[in-house]
Amino acid sequence: MGKNKLRRFAEMKTQSCVFEPDKQLLLDDQFEMKGKWDSFFGNSNPITVELGCGKGEYTLALAKKYPGRNFVGVDVKGARIWRGSKTAEDESIPNVAFVRTKIEFINQIFAENEVSEIWLTFSDPQPKDKKGTKRLSGWAFLKRYGKLMKPESIINIKTDSQFFYDSTLETIEKGEHTLIRSKDDIYGIHWEDFHPDDQEILSVKTFYEKKWLAIGKKIKFLQFKLNDEYYKAV
Repeated sequence: MGKNKLRRFAEMKTQSCVFEPDKQLLLDDQFEMKGKWDSFFGNSNPITVELGCGKGEYTLALAKKYPGRNFVGVDVKGARIWRGSKTAEDESIPNVAFVRTKIEFINQIFAENEVSEIWLTFSDPQPKDKKGTKRLSGWAFLKRYGKLMKPESIINIKTDSQFFYDSTLETIEKGEHTLIRSKDDIYGIHWEDFHPDDQEILSVKTFYEKKWLAIGKKIKFLQFKLNDEYYKAV
C-alpha cells in the first residue's frame, strides 16, 4: 500500500465527518449513529443518502445546494471517501457525513424511517445477477431501502449503463412502484424537460461520469417511489 494511501487513511480517522464501523460492530447491530443521525447533524432535517458515493461529488454538491437537508455518502473504498471528506472538512460543510462500509450493511447504518431520499450514482450494473439480489436497484436492495426510508421517499438513479437503466425500469414495473421520471439521455434532446433546479443537480459530473461522456456514452436518469408494501418490515 502506497504512502499516500496510508496517510489518507490515517487522516480520515481524525475527520469528524467520517465513520468507519468494523464488520463485527455492524453484524451485532451496534453502530452508534443508527437512529441518532440527528445528534450528529444537530438538527432533524431530512437525510439524503448517496450509495456508492465514490469521491462524494454528488453528496457534496447536494449539501451545498440544500443547506436545510443532511447528506450521507456511503462507499467501501477509503481512498474515494477521503477525497470527499477532505473537501467537506476544508470547506467546513456542516451537513455532510461519510460512512465507509459495504452497502449490504445499509440497515445497520440507518434506522427505520430515518432516510428521506436515496441517490444511486453510476452503480455497478451487475449484468450477471439474474435474480436481482446484488444489483443496487434490484428487488432485494429495494426491500432494504424500504426499511430505512420514510413513506413517499424518492430514489434517484444516474447511470451510463443501458442494462442498469432497462433492468431498473423492469423492476419498477414488476414491483408496482411509482415511476416519476425516466430519461435515457439527460444531455440530449430531453434536457429542456427538467426544472432549472434539477438541471443544476443533474449537471454535476462525477469522476466516472466524465470518463463515460468522454467515450460517447449517454447518461440516463430515473426517479421513482417504492410501492407502499416495501415500507413494511421484512
